[in-house]
Amino acid sequence: MRRAALPSGVWALGLVSLFMDVSSEMIHALLPVFVVGTLGAGAIWLGVIEGVAEATACIVKVFSGALSDRWGKRKSLALLGYGLAAITKPLFPLAGSAVTVFAARCIDRIGKGIRGAPRDALVADYTTPEQRGAAYGLRQSLDTVGAFVGPLLAIGLLVLLANDVRAVFWIAIIPAVISVAILWLAVKEPVHLQPSQRRVVDLRPKDLPKAFWVIAGIATFFTLARFSEAFLILRGADIGLSIAWTPLVLVVMNVAYMCSAYPAGVLADRMPRHQLLMLGAAVLVLANLMLAGATETIVVMLGVALWGLHMGLTEGVFTAMIADAAPADLRGTAFGVFNLMRGLLLLLASVIAGLMWDYAGPAATFITAAVLAALSMLLLMASRSMLHA
Repeated sequence: MRRAALPSGVWALGLVSLFMDVSSEMIHALLPVFVVGTLGAGAIWLGVIEGVAEATACIVKVFSGALSDRWGKRKSLALLGYGLAAITKPLFPLAGSAVTVFAARCIDRIGKGIRGAPRDALVADYTTPEQRGAAYGLRQSLDTVGAFVGPLLAIGLLVLLANDVRAVFWIAIIPAVISVAILWLAVKEPVHLQPSQRRVVDLRPKDLPKAFWVIAGIATFFTLARFSEAFLILRGADIGLSIAWTPLVLVVMNVAYMCSAYPAGVLADRMPRHQLLMLGAAVLVLANLMLAGATETIVVMLGVALWGLHMGLTEGVFTAMIADAAPADLRGTAFGVFNLMRGLLLLLASVIAGLMWDYAGPAATFITAAVLAALSMLLLMASRSMLHA
């Protein structure tokens, strides 16, 4: 039987993500070398900046997700979040210290936190259960197109602008504004979110079903093996990439991510999802081992490509499973809680990675991540009966 085409709203949300990611990744691709090189901070500072910023985003997602369920105004909250991210982009080229970068990242991630859960819930609202794996895979693929175009633009602009990182940061504002414009003009609130069809009682995380907590718990533990991608960029610089070419690390990662996310989403609608998750965990083990032992650029790039592949195999799948496990009128809350749990673990993972990098070296950082990824695979095997879908 032929599957129905994905709604235009899903495509529009994908384009919104694409342009915002172009903007964010133009900055993110250069931020590690900017913080550690230009501003003279240590890797621990990078871990704190990235970890706290992402954790902040995830804490905000809890409230924005619950508010989107209560108000039924998912687009309004998403617009607020994307708008805030666009407005704060100028703080990066103006930064004169790691503290300023820290503040800028936190404000930017607050915007991400406001928009994330309502946006993910919108995708679920637009689609049927049979389409959700493909829908989340498509949105993630378009998001990842932006995530690899952004670093490519950063490389080209650095060459044209004689390694003027701050000038690149200024130019990054343009796609952020385009993203907000698309959201404003092309995304509509789904009809079934009107007030007469919404739950009016208090929406609490404890109302979420057991299946949600099982999936969220496994995904959260999995996050321990996935510290910030900023350390992938540092690994590239560590083996000799110049500042103009360090964004190539994110290009390679996101090409692999982009090419695998949608096919993995389609497969997730047609086969047991825990099998894809286990494959993703195995790929992450191999990626971290390659990055730990790398002494040449080609080995780093292969490890980074595998890192991107594991994300394509897991991120959309976990998201679709959360959407299916949560009641329709609690999806915003569910995504908020889910992202909070993962954000707190990402904070821990990134801080640990920074500490290990400064005191034990890059190899120890990635070997530890490989061990945690292997433990995640064992946890997935033990929980496969609960994850089967």
